Amino acid sequence: MDNFDEKILKVLRDDSRFAPAQIARMVGLDESEVAKRIKAMEASGVIAKYTALCNTEKLNEDVVTALIEVKVTPQMSSGFDTIAKTVYQFDEVKAVYLMSGAYDLCITVEGKNLREVSRFVSEKLSTMRDIVSTATHFILKKYKTEGVILDDGDGEEKRQVIL
Repeated sequence: MDNFDEKILKVLRDDSRFAPAQIARMVGLDESEVAKRIKAMEASGVIAKYTALCNTEKLNEDVVTALIEVKVTPQMSSGFDTIAKTVYQFDEVKAVYLMSGAYDLCITVEGKNLREVSRFVSEKLSTMRDIVSTATHFILKKYKTEGVILDDGDGEEKRQVIL
């Protein structure tokens, strides 16, 4: 990766809807070179996916998101990798991170309701042989995600001022 690849990635991270011609004008390359570089970054896995960030509050979707901290017993030859790979195979799991601190893994899970997420934790995650303990935190409201402010922006203060 060189400076031009980094510039292209910055543009795509900010808004992946830009066409190669638009990106070319922004970074100072011709359109065919930008398209070639993007294709190479997709092939190498640097660019893993393009997606739309949706504000689920405005969609009236029934989605419950939970962050689950997990303590595990690491495997002798593979450490945390084998456990993480097993966990991320579940459809409910949206992200898995190896963490420092009191817990080893942090898992983001989505379900249609609290019961569905709870069932995932109690029937699938907690029953795995190398899982020692879990701590589940339900997301009550998303204010900002992926660098985007999701607040409704009506500007009104909702809390009562106490003098």
